Amino acid sequence: MIRIILVDDHELVREGVSRLLEAQRDMRVVGSFGNGKEAIRFAAREEPDVAILDVAMPGTSGIDIARQLRDAAPDTHLLVLSMHSNPEYVRQALLAGALGYVAKESAGAVLVEAVRRVQAGQRYFSESLGQEALQRSLDESGARDPLEPLSAREREVLRFTVEGRTIAETAHELGLSPKSVETYRSRMMTKLGIEDLPALVKFAIRHGITTV
Repeated sequence: MIRIILVDDHELVREGVSRLLEAQRDMRVVGSFGNGKEAIRFAAREEPDVAILDVAMPGTSGIDIARQLRDAAPDTHLLVLSMHSNPEYVRQALLAGALGYVAKESAGAVLVEAVRRVQAGQRYFSESLGQEALQRSLDESGARDPLEPLSAREREVLRFTVEGRTIAETAHELGLSPKSVETYRSRMMTKLGIEDLPALVKFAIRHGITTV
C-alpha cells in the first residue's frame, strides 16, 4: 500500500486528488494539509511513502516545503502537482529533491501513474511540460542551486519581500522583530549580490520563487 500525504492550500484540490487516489487499490491518503508546517511535522512522525505538493503556497514556497520535507522525512518521495509549467519551477523542484512534476491540467490517470513511478524511485513528468524545456531543466538540475547560500529564514524573508510585504508585515508573519527582518534582508541581498529591490524581484521571477 502506497501511503500518501497531500500539501496544497486549496481544499477542493486536495479533496479531488484524495478521491482519485483513494479509488486505487494500492493507494491510501494518510494526511491532507493546507500548510507546510503541519505536513512536515506529520511526515517526520509517520514517514509516508509519497508527498504530493504544490509549488505555489502562501507564506512559504512549495520548493522550501519540499526541501524541509526531504530533511524531515528522507525516505518520503516528493511529487509536485502544480498549475505552473515554467521550466524554472521544474528545475527548482528537482534541486529541492522532487522526483516527479505533474501539471494540474494533466491530473487523473497521469497523476496515478506518477505516484507509482515516484514511489518506486523513478522520475516522472507529465508530457504537457514540453519535452525540450523539460530536458533543459533535467540537464540544469545538476547545476548549483542559486538559493544554496541562503538560510531557511533568509529564503522566507526573500519570498515575503518579493511579494511586496513590508518589513513590519514580514516581521509579524515570521514572529521576528522589524530590525531582525532588516538584518536578514540585508544579509540575503549581500549573499545574492543584489543591490536593490527591482533586481531582487527579477531574480525571484527568473528562479521560480514567485510569479509576481
